[in-house]
Parts: sequence; structure tokens; C-alpha cells
Amino acid sequence: MTESAHDHMPPAHPGLRAHPEPRARPAPPERSGPLPAGPPVPTGQPVPADLPVPADALPPADAPPLVSAGQLFTRITAQLGHQLSHVARNGTRRNMHSDTPALVVVAHGSRDPRTLRTVTTLLDRVRELRPGLDVRLGHIEINAPALPDTLAALGSGRAVLVPLLLSRGVHIKRDLPAFAAAAAPRLETRIAAPLGPHPLLVEALYERLVEAGWPTDGASHDLPHDLPRLPGDAGVVLAAAGSRDPESAADTRHTAALLSERLGGVLVVPAYASAASPTVPEALRALAARGRHRTAVASYFTAPGHFAARSAAAAPWIAAAPLGAHPALARLLLLRYEAALASAPESYGTTARHQLAAV
Repeated sequence: MTESAHDHMPPAHPGLRAHPEPRARPAPPERSGPLPAGPPVPTGQPVPADLPVPADALPPADAPPLVSAGQLFTRITAQLGHQLSHVARNGTRRNMHSDTPALVVVAHGSRDPRTLRTVTTLLDRVRELRPGLDVRLGHIEINAPALPDTLAALGSGRAVLVPLLLSRGVHIKRDLPAFAAAAAPRLETRIAAPLGPHPLLVEALYERLVEAGWPTDGASHDLPHDLPRLPGDAGVVLAAAGSRDPESAADTRHTAALLSERLGGVLVVPAYASAASPTVPEALRALAARGRHRTAVASYFTAPGHFAARSAAAAPWIAAAPLGAHPALARLLLLRYEAALASAPESYGTTARHQLAAV
């Protein structure tokens, strides 16, 4: 037997009126057989006048009255969805009217599905470190959400674009300022520095090498003490994506020097998967020519992908995993966000336009 929509009308929501005037419940259709047992349904009773009614829950004066349970249910669902949008993943209530700028993490984008999963996990770690902060993701290319869509969804207000990029280059100098300028003056923006070079990145690189089997005495960071001692012919190739911008190469060389220091003076040579030299195989051959036959590849990539896989495949000994969702990266994203907020007294939009004009 088919049931009418009115047979299970949802109870009145405490913040909504079903009809501006008292309305009797329509008579139910005739049934054959006994009615199911249950509490009596009140009929012809108006919604009590003393119930609190939020202003945004009331329909406009010229709106047609709600005439069906389906329409009432739709309105209740929309109101609940609006309320749930104020709740963060950890259950805390977001301050949607805060003057704190949003943190927009800008990723490059990749066709490798592992990349988006890794970046999403990283953003979750950022949210755990800073509950209540509006943290969003935008891609320069390939993946959704695209950065222009993310900026458009923010509407008006302020945002800090924090690139999930490891060095300076064309994306930092040209693309991000262009995106920010396109969103102005509706959205005021600042652009943070790239992640590298920074000691937190070096710590993440070191721990990824240890996870891959790099020998250590376990004297720090609660690492195991039963790993083999470091051989005298060890070396490391720091494999990066590569760029034609000379400042990008300078940033990678700086990171290689910091990693060498962290490894106790082990020779670390930067190499590139594209657009720059030496390549990873060339750097490995150069180290072998200098007597470094036990060579590891440190993966200076933010997430798994084609370049990272190709670089790791060339390793004659061990290859570390990409930086991924390492906790140090989550902390570094917040540090870059805070540094951008503390810099430059001019307005956000002006900062973006000045950066664009300087390219």
C-alpha cells in the first residue's frame, strides 16, 4: 500500500513556521485494514507564537506559503546545512565572521592521483594545528579546485596564498601575482614565500632518508639504534623538479648545503628531473667518479608523481619518499602564512599588484 507524503510529516522545527496561520491537517486517505499503532497526531493546532524564529529562517513577505511537507522538509534541510557549515572537522565551531584571512594553499597539480590525496592529507594536518582557521586548496593547473575557483568561492574579504612550492620560479613570480590581481579588489590577497629553503624542510628530508634505510646512530628524534653505521663512501643526490629560473637552482643548492650539514658533512649534490642540469643520473655518475659508490636519492618533491618516481628509479642504493604530508610541512605552511601577515604594511590587494608589476 502506497503511503502519502502527509502520513509521515516531519515534526515542526523549533526555528521554522509551517504556515503563517493555523491550518488543519487534511484528512488521511481511506485505508483498508487496521491503522498502525502509534501516538496520536495533533490536528488543527497552530505553531506556538512564543517559539524563537531566526530572522533568516522566515520567508519573505511576498513569498508563497509552504503548502507541502516536502517544501517544509527542504527548508529544514537547507537551514541545517547552513548551521553545519559553521562546524569544523574536529567539531569546533568556525568563526565565519572572523577578520582572520583565509589560508589558501596553492598546489601545482598532477595527473598522479596520489598527489591530490597527499595534499588533502597535508591540509588536514594544517587544520589540526590551527582549528578555526579557514584553510583551502587551489591548483595552478590540472586538478580541481582550480585556484581562480577557490578565490571566487571566498567572495570578498582577505586571503594569504601560500604556495606548496619548494623554490622561487615562474609560478611564484608571475602566475600567483596574476591570479591575485584578477581577484582584486573584491578579494584582498597577500602571497607568501615558497617553502624552501628552510630547516623544517631539511628535517623532513632527513627523516624520509632514515625511513628509507639511511644509517644513523639514533642519537636524536627517537630513531632506532640498530641501524647500520654510515659507510665512508656514502653520498646523497637531492632530486628536485627543476626550473629555468636561476633563483630556483640557488634555492635548491642552499637546501642541499643544509641537508649536508644535517647529515654530518656527507656530500649532497643537487640534481633535477627537468629543465636544469645536472640530471639525477648525471649527478650519480659524478659522485661515483669521486668514489661515492653508496649513494642515496633524497626526494625533494612535495608529493608522489612522475618526476619523483623517475628520480627514485635511478637510485643505486636507497631512495627516500617525497616529503608528502610530513608534519614539518604542515608547520611550515603556517609559518609562511604568519610571515606574510606580518610583512608589508600596505594593503593586500596593493601587495599583489606591486608584485605583478615588478615581474
